[in-house]
Amino acid sequence: MTRSVQALAYVRPSALESTGSGRLLGLETAGGLTPRGAEAHPRFFSGFLASPQVAARGLLAVADVAAARYYQRIRPGSLDPVVTGNGDRLRFESFSGCGGVYARLDVLDEGLGGAETGHGTTNVDVNNPLREALSRMTGDDPLHLRVGPEEMAVSTLAGAVVEKKVPLPDRWLRGFAEAQVASARFDLRAELSGVEAVRFLRSLPRTQARGRGSLWVTASGRTLRPTTRPGAGAVCLPGPDRLVALERVLRHATGLRVYGPVADGAVATASAWEVTLPGMRLTLTLSPDPARGFSGEGGVLEALATEEAAQDAELVAVLLAWEPRIDLADLAAQAGLSVDRVRAALIRLGTAGRVGYDVADAAYFHRELPYDADRAERHNPRLVSARRLVAEGAVALDGELATVASGDRRYRVRESAGVLSCTCQWWADYRGRRGPCKHALAVRMVRRGATAGGASPTASGVGPGSGADADADADGLRSAGAAR
Repeated sequence: MTRSVQALAYVRPSALESTGSGRLLGLETAGGLTPRGAEAHPRFFSGFLASPQVAARGLLAVADVAAARYYQRIRPGSLDPVVTGNGDRLRFESFSGCGGVYARLDVLDEGLGGAETGHGTTNVDVNNPLREALSRMTGDDPLHLRVGPEEMAVSTLAGAVVEKKVPLPDRWLRGFAEAQVASARFDLRAELSGVEAVRFLRSLPRTQARGRGSLWVTASGRTLRPTTRPGAGAVCLPGPDRLVALERVLRHATGLRVYGPVADGAVATASAWEVTLPGMRLTLTLSPDPARGFSGEGGVLEALATEEAAQDAELVAVLLAWEPRIDLADLAAQAGLSVDRVRAALIRLGTAGRVGYDVADAAYFHRELPYDADRAERHNPRLVSARRLVAEGAVALDGELATVASGDRRYRVRESAGVLSCTCQWWADYRGRRGPCKHALAVRMVRRGATAGGASPTASGVGPGSGADADADADGLRSAGAAR
């Protein structure tokens, strides 16, 4: 597993302090991007929150997910949450250490008292003393929120800083991107009132018995009914204990919205659970299985495999302006591209952390994650293997069929209605539900004239496989556990 170390430097620790006019929640920022370019300690917001206690508990919920591993609970995650200023809202995001749960708190315009925010993205320090102070907060005394250092601190940054160094695995980066792609396929499946939301969430089992299938929920009157088999409109709830972070805000819940894709038989799927709050929304997105993070879902691979999407992404990226909601039709008109090409470009930008997806708005939003998320593309196992196959001339086209030499084996790839299938074990196991295999990706690249490592693809002959590529086949055969 490839990983790097992410260094986060803060002017001082974040803190909750008492002042003559109320309480001050000072969230310190590390390096990030803004419309002015890279800044060491950007400042996004300063103003009073409309619902202080709700905001405190929502922020704690996001921090809970950042520090959690819901599968193989060792080595807790510790990457500080990310905050994005979109002008009319603040978005706090985190991703679990196991790569299977994505959390986001949206503090909307009404939650900010109508005050505008700056634009940009950075990490915010959420340390243990701050967590304890937020946990003890009661009542709704005025709370002033500052995201970024005070003006005085900005002028004295030559002094000592608080530094955190945390591991950042490639699969964590890939998972962050895949969670956005999965969310873009969701529709609203159920909506409960605040009272019914609390009753339903508190009735869920704390654990899922080992060896049992996924839990599903379906609308039943004014509430949701758990079931072991999906029916019409059912939503998968893989690992109900992974919703535990929502308990932080239940007493303030005004409703619950549940999102998911159309059920594909009894196959487990990802889902999103959004608790609506006064002036805010807290959303948890769950991977299809507690033992399986988002990193191996493969939803971004088709976009990454085409040079057209790469070129389109460069153009679309220039047109983004930290919008809280990206209008696909408007962006397509500005770029002179079709909506489908813009959507593919946004998926590609998502792999670099440059856009996210909001299921409540059913729209992408612009943000720039403050780390080298391009590694998610460079080190994606299936993508790397597919490019190697192309470079080695391992693909031979024959109409709708293609033969791919991988190691000492030959695989047949067939295209039907734009969908590629393969004779490899990966396709037999997942039937495209976790994206294309490396053989299908290689065929897609050759058909579209892609290059791999600067080498021109060869479509007329079958080149020899290599030992390295044979080893890479294991990526499609290994367990679909959190290590993916």
